[in-house]
Amino acid sequence: MTIDRIILDNFEIHCLRDGYFHLDGGAMFGIVPKILWEKKCGADSKNRIKLGLNSMLINTRKELILVETGMGAEIDQKFFDFYSVERKPGLIASLQKLGFQTEDINFIINTHLHFDHCGGNTLRDEKGEFVPTFPKAKYIIQKGEWEYALNPSERDRESYLTQNFLPIEKHGLLQLMDGNAEISKGVEVLLVPGHTSHHQCVKVCSEGKVLFYLGDLVPTSAHVGLSYVMGYDLFPLDTIKSKKKIFEQAIEEDWILFFTHDPFYFFGKVKKIKNKFQFHTFGDFISHRN
Repeated sequence: MTIDRIILDNFEIHCLRDGYFHLDGGAMFGIVPKILWEKKCGADSKNRIKLGLNSMLINTRKELILVETGMGAEIDQKFFDFYSVERKPGLIASLQKLGFQTEDINFIINTHLHFDHCGGNTLRDEKGEFVPTFPKAKYIIQKGEWEYALNPSERDRESYLTQNFLPIEKHGLLQLMDGNAEISKGVEVLLVPGHTSHHQCVKVCSEGKVLFYLGDLVPTSAHVGLSYVMGYDLFPLDTIKSKKKIFEQAIEEDWILFFTHDPFYFFGKVKKIKNKFQFHTFGDFISHRN
């Protein structure tokens, strides 16, 4: 059974899945040869691997904070087919299953503004215009990421779809962060460069326990090894440096880690064995839910 809920002392953490999509395995593992990465992730006939679109809902008992919004429903058929998107159950349906509506969310945190992390930020209204999906939420985005998304390079221009983020500013819901910042008591965003120059992760702390949302720093459990870095990363050496720093602290302080694209595991931990970082599942304090 996949663990999709944990109690972090005063906080309740839920995993929501917007669905799945498929990306080229070689691009997902960069310089690591296929003979190594295919032992961790099997590829289809087109050399693609299956990835999850995993969001995290933090219930602090006072506020609801949603981290990432997946691809959303407003992608055209060509895009849908190219990535073999499977939108089941979908983010909003997953949220409603927990008894929450889009109006209940207080904060949205996007680690960055690539389409697979913020596509659910917006939807079309009855007039066909894009509007914020979560009308009462503040959308937390790094200032540097926002500025880059407005004028991306030719290398990653296709990853930024302005329909996913410009309506947020138009409707007055944009809240830009300039580096590390506390969003709510016990929930903070940390600038962790590598995938993009202003990629942010999310650290959740409650009564000494820590959960860390990795974003695209470490997209799946198969990417825990330091050299397992995506070809999509703009600054791969920074990714390696950031991974090592985060992992060392996670091991020392016994953090729980959340993987944004793993198709099987939402949560896990990292151990260092013979000077190599390895992924491990974890413990008895986890609450299971069917």
